[in-house]
Amino acid sequence: MTSLFPSNKVGQASLKLENMQNGHAKGKKDHKVDIDNNAKTSNNGNANPLSPSNVGVGVLKSSFLARHAKLFAFVVGIVLALVAVGIAVGVVIGKGNNNKGGVKDKNTTIDEPTTTLEPVPVGCQCEHICTEISPDVFECSCQVGYELDTDGLSCKDIDECVNGTSGCDHTCTNTVGSYTCSCRTGSLMQPDQHTCVYDYNDVLSKSILFYDAQRSGKMPDDYRIDWRRDSAVDDHGDNGEDLSGGYYDAGDHLKLGLPMAWSAGVLTWGFIEFRDAYESAGEVENMLSVIKGFTDYFIKCHTDTNEFYVHVGSVTLDHQYWGRADDMTMERPAYKVNETYPGSDCVGDTAAAMAAASIAFRDYDSTYSDILLEEARSLYTFASNYTGKYSDSVAEAKKVYESSKYQDELTWAACWLYKATGEQYYLDEALVWFAAAPQPKSYAFGWDDTSVGHRLLLLELTGNSGTYLKYVTTKFVDNYMDNLPKTPLGLVFRNEWGSLRYASAAAFAALMTAHYGYQTTEYIDWAASQLNYALGDTGRSFVVGFGENPPERPHHRGSSCPDRPEECKFRHLNLDAPSPQPLTGALVGGPNANDEYSDDRSNYYTNEVTLDYNAGDRKSVV
Repeated sequence: MTSLFPSNKVGQASLKLENMQNGHAKGKKDHKVDIDNNAKTSNNGNANPLSPSNVGVGVLKSSFLARHAKLFAFVVGIVLALVAVGIAVGVVIGKGNNNKGGVKDKNTTIDEPTTTLEPVPVGCQCEHICTEISPDVFECSCQVGYELDTDGLSCKDIDECVNGTSGCDHTCTNTVGSYTCSCRTGSLMQPDQHTCVYDYNDVLSKSILFYDAQRSGKMPDDYRIDWRRDSAVDDHGDNGEDLSGGYYDAGDHLKLGLPMAWSAGVLTWGFIEFRDAYESAGEVENMLSVIKGFTDYFIKCHTDTNEFYVHVGSVTLDHQYWGRADDMTMERPAYKVNETYPGSDCVGDTAAAMAAASIAFRDYDSTYSDILLEEARSLYTFASNYTGKYSDSVAEAKKVYESSKYQDELTWAACWLYKATGEQYYLDEALVWFAAAPQPKSYAFGWDDTSVGHRLLLLELTGNSGTYLKYVTTKFVDNYMDNLPKTPLGLVFRNEWGSLRYASAAAFAALMTAHYGYQTTEYIDWAASQLNYALGDTGRSFVVGFGENPPERPHHRGSSCPDRPEECKFRHLNLDAPSPQPLTGALVGGPNANDEYSDDRSNYYTNEVTLDYNAGDRKSVV
């Protein structure tokens, strides 16, 4: 027979029920302990044990029961008769749950199996469960979530959070007889109620807001950044050409063609390959608006067949100013490349971005798509016919983004034109440029080196893994994974200035390689580790406005400025306070080689934000 004795602890889950059932040898009888008004229960009143623990056992002998058996039998018989007349006695211990923990949400514990009260054997003194193993001899055991104390009779709570048996991904909170799992800010609890996954839709949405905050020129009617206004609307070329629009490069107000074109190209690449992710996040329209902000500006910069503006703003004057973009009054000279002073790298990168954008808009605005494709063709012809580095032609550009070569951008552009048109001419061009240039291990995938990108495209477009796969794997991703130094917490560390931009761009290359069907599991796992480092795996996020303990002081002029009408000055650069204007979605530079990070606005190594930083990271998020 089974009985319940008064107890102050409860809880029964499927695993320990199974353990107990497996231990009930033939002839053994269970006596489960009743629960009094002082019983310890979970937040919702049900007993909620989760994790497995050993069921303690104790044995006792009742000589008293043996001496007065007949008397007790008579008393028990009367009690049972009263029960049969109309008193149904039961207690709900909880509903069983066989999943990993079964917590209904990140703050809810589990229900437990139902146990029915039965007559109480007088001789058993167990706190929770009695099992009669022979006449007048009982074993004591405990409900799941408890263990037998040293006296062999009472039960004590097990703290699964302390002993490490909870299995919670992020945060474990112990409760009496149970525990709850919860996720850090920015993460979502998964169906198993133990695993946490970052809210990638939210990250993607926020990253698009960062690009909106970087817009230059006249703001669109549906502009979403309330602290920004129209700015630099008078930017113009040598002959008064309208050069307004585009995006500011970083925390300053320069418009720089090479990093802007690379950022536009890789952002659009991510949109083309993973459009379903933007659809899932409800961000297709916003992303197309961001892409169009790039391409409309590039069309303005292409002022003649063989003429293209690659740089707007004086580096010296711009960096002498700390204030809002909307309040700028300094001169903003514009610089171009042409037949005499070529810029194959910047123009070629722009041609690639325009070709990619023509694909992106094909299903949404075919007329605009055709315009972009024609621009891409013309820019590629200019870049390939008049070769040279833009930073050799424009001294001002050399101060900020000096180029090391141009063959990689021409290969990149030809690949994208072949992808957009299907014309063999462009694939042949890509192969010629690829063969003409050395193919060493790439330092990084970024604005100065698109090699990893065009190698991936050649791998996709030709299917020739024997030739091109090694250039992506052995000469880049594997090198990052296996040979470069790592921080103690696992971030691949290429350079202390913007450490996260290198890791996130390499992660994207790994994910794209897997997307094309190579090194899938290994590359995806590694890429996720790098991306999740940036999103908060170390206990802090490096994305403004997202996750746990995000940066509050990005190196960014407009974000640091107070509300109007107060003026914004250099003192706001060094002000030790969170930035008043939210630069939501911006990825900051990141930690040093020891995972150390200081949220210091004046430190541009760790807190700078740029178009290309976010482009690499957002591709991985998508």
